[in-house]
Amino acid sequence: MSYTAPVPDITFALNEIAGMREAIADGLFGDLSEDLAQAVLEEAGRFAASEIAPLQRIGDTNGARFENGKVVLPKEWGEVFRKWAEGGWAGLPCPVEHGGQGLPTMVSMAVHEMWHSGSVAFALGPVLTHGAVEALEAHGSRHLQDTYMPPLISGQWTATMNLTEPQSGSDLNSLRSKAVPQGDGSYKISGTKIFITYGEHDMAENIVHLVLARLPDAPPGTRGISLFLVPKFLVNEDGSLGRRNDVKCTGLEHKLGIHGSPTCVMTYGDDEGGAIGWLIGEENAGLACMFTMMNNARLSVGIQAVALAEAATQHAIAYAHERRQGRKPGAGRGDDMVPIVEHPDVRRMLLSMRARTLACRMICYAAAGAIDRARYGKEEGARAAAKMRADLLTPLAKAYCSDSAVEVASLGVQVHGGMGYIEETGAAQFFRDSRIAPIYEGTNGIQAIDLVTRKLPMGGGEAVRAFIGEMAQTAREASALNRAEFGQMGARLAEAVGALEEATGFIASLAGGDISGALAVATPYLRLMATTAGGAYLARAALAGATGEGDATAQAHIALARYFAENHLPETAALRQIVMQGAASLLDAPDIALPV
Repeated sequence: MSYTAPVPDITFALNEIAGMREAIADGLFGDLSEDLAQAVLEEAGRFAASEIAPLQRIGDTNGARFENGKVVLPKEWGEVFRKWAEGGWAGLPCPVEHGGQGLPTMVSMAVHEMWHSGSVAFALGPVLTHGAVEALEAHGSRHLQDTYMPPLISGQWTATMNLTEPQSGSDLNSLRSKAVPQGDGSYKISGTKIFITYGEHDMAENIVHLVLARLPDAPPGTRGISLFLVPKFLVNEDGSLGRRNDVKCTGLEHKLGIHGSPTCVMTYGDDEGGAIGWLIGEENAGLACMFTMMNNARLSVGIQAVALAEAATQHAIAYAHERRQGRKPGAGRGDDMVPIVEHPDVRRMLLSMRARTLACRMICYAAAGAIDRARYGKEEGARAAAKMRADLLTPLAKAYCSDSAVEVASLGVQVHGGMGYIEETGAAQFFRDSRIAPIYEGTNGIQAIDLVTRKLPMGGGEAVRAFIGEMAQTAREASALNRAEFGQMGARLAEAVGALEEATGFIASLAGGDISGALAVATPYLRLMATTAGGAYLARAALAGATGEGDATAQAHIALARYFAENHLPETAALRQIVMQGAASLLDAPDIALPV
């Protein structure tokens, strides 16, 4: 499948929404220049299009295989992975002191988008490795950092995240894996983990597993979970690889999509009574340590969703320009058939795909920019405000963008008509691959619960009030510009912000007592906030583009911002009504409505 990295769109979003140009000018990123950042994006786009994109179909049709106790990937996987590591891509966002390049999160996420558009099944491995490096940097001992971070950052080794167990999905209270201290600083880990992405493969020399387990005297529930580093091969004093640890893959999951990515069942302690591991952070504080990796992964899922939506959209637009069927509305009988892109309903689908993709990209890059400002900001107050903004945007990025990817990919199938239902066209693969994104790294329902119970109350509600205030200001600016090509953008955005403000007040009124009522409408509330945010970021991009007369990227952003405002922002009125009136019909529904 062909793919062209949308570097102009990505650069525009980084500068105008994530604030990259301003951050570079303020010196937040050291000696990083706009030219260097642009060179990184251009080269990442080239690598994604020329090296990674050809893996897309290969991974889907051949996929990962479990043979004689080993996981075997298509041979092209290892070849591209080696080129990727040799190109220095593994260390892009990682600390310089351990061999990384120390580039900001927003640049790293932009590069990740292009890799995922090329082949999401390939790009999942690097995402998890970067998350593990971040967890080790934040919580690992100096010895663990010095031993494991350099080969992870170089791409010599890869890493995984081991949370889920057969009896314990999103609810980690029932986690059973055990960790027994050995008296020498090590622990023996035993148990079974499922759904472990890249838990076993043949691309790298070693695999470093980050594993949640319980100590013998741990308190019940999530307060008794610790985090451990468990390597596939033990590491000798000189850094060389030693004997195989007591951890192995015992099977692969058979999945709807992302067939090239091995999703493993991992068993610890089958042969020697436990795999040797080392504690990361404090005992019984593993969930807090793991959330360093989880938050990275949740934003990465949002980026993955943007990437899939972008690839599906490119695929559909190309097909719509090529496929000729029907005559143009108002044409005579003798006129030739036209490309289906000229039919209004097809055009509606394509504009919705592209506008939703851009809105999601901007939400994700805004979150990445906030993470960078929280890390590199010069003033403590600004860093704290940025941290709250990043926390507020992360559930939107993960949930809204992953839901949008599924909807965009589904529209892509529809644009192809009957050919979209045929695997050979490739449209169906985007739909299948995207369907996991609303599920893993915390289902989208969990993201909505997190938003209404933890994120809205941050700073006494100041975080969400400030965000709503910024969006209201954007609406006023769009209206004040009074340009014909903006249409009703400002008015529709103002209405959406009003709906969000009213719904937010209603949710806040439930926080003191009616928690069930708040949880019942958490998902539509998240959708309401994210849709409004998407419209606001698109409007900001349009305002920035209004000064770029003749610039094709700017003109496209104005047109798409107007389309989103006039065709998608009106949904917020219905979502406000659901948030404020929909809980009773859900909570009052009798069991007979859901018969067994």
